[in-house]
Amino acid sequence: ARLEAEGLFAQALKRPLPTAPSCIGVITSPTGAAIRDILNILARRFPAARVVIYPSAVQGKEAVGQLLEAVATAAARAECEVLIIARGGGSLEDLWAFNEEVVVRAVAAFPVPIVVGVGHETDVTLAEFAADVRAATPSVAAELCVPSRIDLDAQLLTLRGRLADS
Repeated sequence: ARLEAEGLFAQALKRPLPTAPSCIGVITSPTGAAIRDILNILARRFPAARVVIYPSAVQGKEAVGQLLEAVATAAARAECEVLIIARGGGSLEDLWAFNEEVVVRAVAAFPVPIVVGVGHETDVTLAEFAADVRAATPSVAAELCVPSRIDLDAQLLTLRGRLADS
């Protein structure tokens, strides 16, 4: 309630995601299923985007400190146009790092649009409320960050046809 009263979750502060980012940052465990899903979806949908992984524990005692360090690194390096923070599902205890006030504030203060996809569809954390976009799962987070290559190909064919007709 306090964070909401401070405006950290305000819809007016939400930024739109870039249409076709050239670089996407991902904060998650480098060994979990979430990173494999994210990389697979990004490569399939929009292989032109470069992906930078900022590794972090996403549960346990080290998670909060590593998440903060990864967010700070991503902000300092300023190389990505959008940032995904993600992890798969788990118990409330497993997801708790994403409810910690310092993590929520870091998400809200991040300088570029940020998508948080933590857990499964029914899991919700405070970091997701602070993000520009909440994704139901890590896979959905990846899908929201890039256009579909198939859709882009169809648009290109349409434009080629219009150009040929004129």
